[in-house]
Amino acid sequence: MEAGGRTSWMKYGPVVSLFVVLLAFWFRSPQNAVLDDRLDTVLSSLLRAEGKVGVNNVARPKVAVGFGGCVDLIVDGVSLLNKIGLPPTDQPLHHDYIENEVQLAQSFAYFFAPGAAAERFMLNDTLFSELVEASRDLPGNRWAVGGNAPVMAGRMATEGCDLLLGGSFSPDFIDVLSQHITVAGNIVEEPDIHLILEYPSGASWGNYTSRRANRYIVHSDDHNPYLDSMAEFAKKLKDFDPDLLVVGGLQMMDNFPFQSGERDALLSRLADLLSSSSPQIGVHFEMASFVEESIMEDLLHYVIPYADSLGMNEQELPNLLSLLKGSNITVLSDPNPRVATVLDQMREVYRIINQRSKDASAESDTDGAKAKPLTRLHVHTLAFQAMIVTRSSQWKNTMSATAKASLTANRHVCGSNDIDPSKARLIMDDSFSVSRQEGSQRIPLQETRPVSCWDEDDYEICVAPVLVCTEVYQTAGGGDNISAAGLVLQI
Repeated sequence: MEAGGRTSWMKYGPVVSLFVVLLAFWFRSPQNAVLDDRLDTVLSSLLRAEGKVGVNNVARPKVAVGFGGCVDLIVDGVSLLNKIGLPPTDQPLHHDYIENEVQLAQSFAYFFAPGAAAERFMLNDTLFSELVEASRDLPGNRWAVGGNAPVMAGRMATEGCDLLLGGSFSPDFIDVLSQHITVAGNIVEEPDIHLILEYPSGASWGNYTSRRANRYIVHSDDHNPYLDSMAEFAKKLKDFDPDLLVVGGLQMMDNFPFQSGERDALLSRLADLLSSSSPQIGVHFEMASFVEESIMEDLLHYVIPYADSLGMNEQELPNLLSLLKGSNITVLSDPNPRVATVLDQMREVYRIINQRSKDASAESDTDGAKAKPLTRLHVHTLAFQAMIVTRSSQWKNTMSATAKASLTANRHVCGSNDIDPSKARLIMDDSFSVSRQEGSQRIPLQETRPVSCWDEDDYEICVAPVLVCTEVYQTAGGGDNISAAGLVLQI
């Protein structure tokens, strides 16, 4: 996270990426000429769209991000399971949390085959310690700053913002953060470790083959669920005077063995923090992998009513929608949904949340905390980025923000700020329907204008294709990087 390297990228990155496009033109093979031309054009067009809006580096935007953080130990998932001698199961099953090796094998298989991201709490401390020890000397392992809040803060610092980060970290952890990040929280001796089991597309484990690259995360974190930096974060928030407040990391509470009433009290304090912030400050909540129905209901009560903006992936969107409609949580959804399906789900989430907001505001007394309308919804999928933004809201530059989110997906997953079209492919359809309703308009993907935007009702929708990385470096943290980059251009 060296600041000098980031500054150089911010200044020269788009130029370097365009140079890579030119090199690709000269060295392409004849049989791939048409495809290469298309990728080159889409890339250069996305770079132009991103570059239409810059970040003010004189008066850098200020963003406060909470909560928590960890150290990620990133390994090849199949290699780790093979090393500990865990045989592939013949029963892929969903488990809310992991207590033993059998459940680990079943849960991993359940998400590995479709290539769906998942995160699970491991109640068995001994098993988790054994996994960490086995991972320490696994070839190719890597250590990285982890946790939704630090990862989003790191991306926003890279993109030109000043950050207040709520979390309790070790001195070594703080030392590797950007100089543009100020930490609000306690000092801890040892950070929590989260184990990231990455796998590429086409990986095999027994009879299972992954349909796409993704990760399976396990942790035994008994620190971050308590949001213990919240008090210090709240103290510094007023003087920091942010343009945007971002909340993430709440999935650490999912299936954690709290005492009765403990989680409710913590989320109530968070609701007080969010509802007491200035109405001029945008509030963004980044969703994550939640499987416990009660915490999702708590989020609908304590967090989502006070958020102007929501970010989530293709698994989290139908999960939230199902709960909003009174159904059960959806543990596993299509990891490669069509554009029309996602847009219909986004419209429903937007409509239901805003109706709930109106109803809550009508019922509350004049002195009570007011629910905010949802004015921004960003869904990031493997193939495309989609945003709904209310017209005349505080959020600006939606087209450029969608393009930036798309480019950031490739930059993060490929592990390079320079986008190489020879290591990318388009998997979004050549044209897409704006809805699954019969007779809906179809929009073609135009290489020279790849970000499609149009107006509906009281909002604008923008959709951008992703240049999907074919040589994956890391999928973990992808959603956090993508959401953070999109937000930067809209505050």
